[in-house]
Amino acid sequence: MKTLRLAVISSAILSAMLFLPRVDAQTQTAIIETQAQQPTASPSPAPEPTPSPAPTQSPVPTVAPTPSPTPSSKSPVNTAYTAPSTTVGNAASPVCLCVKGKFKYFASESFRPGVYPVAAAYSGYTMANPPSAYPPEWRQGFHGFARNFGDFMASWTSVQGAKFVVASALREDPRYFPSKSKNFFARTFNAARFAVVDRSDMGNPRPALSNLAGAFAGGFVGNAYLPDPYANASHGLSRSGYALLGFVTSNLADEFHPEIHKIATKLHLPLIGK
Repeated sequence: MKTLRLAVISSAILSAMLFLPRVDAQTQTAIIETQAQQPTASPSPAPEPTPSPAPTQSPVPTVAPTPSPTPSSKSPVNTAYTAPSTTVGNAASPVCLCVKGKFKYFASESFRPGVYPVAAAYSGYTMANPPSAYPPEWRQGFHGFARNFGDFMASWTSVQGAKFVVASALREDPRYFPSKSKNFFARTFNAARFAVVDRSDMGNPRPALSNLAGAFAGGFVGNAYLPDPYANASHGLSRSGYALLGFVTSNLADEFHPEIHKIATKLHLPLIGK
């Protein structure tokens, strides 16, 4: 309203100045004084627009990521790296054995130091109690001893060679894993059991097919050089049974190696105490 009144007064002054130019000074002064007496209304600032509140966004529900299902049974074997060459596995912290490691196992097991005294004992026993049909060249002298010694080593190497091939093809762990028990009978049973039931590369129990293949290879390799009538299938099966029994004795030696090592060290026996 004050703005409207100011506009009317201003228009009146302008009209007087334009259309009444001959108004005397007193009248003009009176008009000016009257204008000065009128309160000059200062223009009120335009009201600032009140910002409208920003629309509130409804919170988007955060969906928690669904965890990927984990297998119910994890392999107890560490496959991050492969085990070093050894003939005995660590039951407390098993590690997968690759093909290269299995070949090192074959070489180590075939020519382990304990094999040679066993081969010598076998040769001496065979010559002292030879089979009835053995010819003289297999019974007597150094040549007879060498033949029997070579027979044992050929059989043992064939056992380990076939074991390596089958274990690599079927992903079977050829090593012996000692028992976690301290009981004598439990440890003995574990050594005998491992001759027929061993482990896969992932640590699961499985039939010891590599031992079976090795036993047959060691039993039938003699058919290539043994004298008649021992180079046949029946004697080959008999020798295969002895080869399978050899796994049990080898496992027993690995199972009780700490005790054997202590006794051999006290008695200062070579090779066995190492």
